[in-house]
Parts: sequence; structure tokens; C-alpha cells
Amino acid sequence: MRNRPIPGSSGVAQDMSLLGDPVLHAPCEPVTEFGPSLARLVENMFATMYAAQGVGLAANQIGVAQRVFVYDCPDDEDVRHLGHVVNPRLVEADGITVRGPEGCLSLPGLEAATPRFDHAVVEGFTVNGDPVRVSGTGFFARCLQHECDHLDGLVYTDRLSGWRKSKVMRAARKTPWGANA
Repeated sequence: MRNRPIPGSSGVAQDMSLLGDPVLHAPCEPVTEFGPSLARLVENMFATMYAAQGVGLAANQIGVAQRVFVYDCPDDEDVRHLGHVVNPRLVEADGITVRGPEGCLSLPGLEAATPRFDHAVVEGFTVNGDPVRVSGTGFFARCLQHECDHLDGLVYTDRLSGWRKSKVMRAARKTPWGANA
């Protein structure tokens, strides 16, 4: 998910998978091995997210079809939320539905008003295998839902319909990267 620049990380930035890449459109596999390679993946995901000036990144956005996402995202009160979730499950998405601007690092330069619940709860694990529960409201809830969608093989355009979907898909096809969109 894209928003604003946030200071960097020590990992290695990876190439971004773009709309149309098959890895973005298939459900990711659960992580079964927790160890140094998973920790390196999470570190590289943070580096990639920061380099792209994003607020969230799912593993399949860098071509890794595993259920992992990272985030460094503010909520509507500008409180910073920083972390990662391995094998996340969206266990709650409720409250009012807000149609707000949403972008994606895999659709650079594009955004569309996308409906999302204003409250979300995700459960999963840390890179060490410890259970974690992350709750969010407002923009952070949008981020949590967006990243969980990625791991299920969805991009935000899959949540659109009618002229909103047509408009963003037409814009994607006009970009240098959108030939496969």
C-alpha cells in the first residue's frame, strides 16, 4: 500500500511485482519454517517498502508467494503502527464502510476510491513464531485489509466495480508497466 515516505531500513530492496504478474493473483502459501531466512525476507520487505515510499507490503509483491506482510502505517489520528505478520488471518473487519483513496506499490501512480471497513483485526505470528494480534482503525485498518487481500491473490482493483474499475484499469493499461494489466 502506498502513502508517504518513511525513513529507511538496513535490508536490501527487491524488485516490485506489478499488476498482471501471476504471483499477485494467486493465494500465497503458509510459512512453515521460521528462522533466519524468514527474518531476512521480512528485513528485505521493509527495505523495499521504504524504498518505494509505501506503508505496507505483502511478500508476493516482491515475488515471494508466502503469507507475510510488513507495515509502517499511520492511523487516522496519525499514530504510527510498525510491524509484520506471518501467516495472517483477517479475523475481524467491521464498523462502517468507508470509500477512500487507495493506492498500491504494485500499481505505481494509480489510486481509486475503494470501500473498506474502518476497523480490522489480524492474527498471525512474528518471525520468531510468537502469536501476534494487530488491531487497526481508519487508514491503518485499510492497510491491514489491503495486505491480507494481497496474500489471498487480490489487488484493490478487485474490490472495485463499474466506472471506478474501468477508469483505473484503463489508466493502468496506459502506463509503461501496465501492458499485462
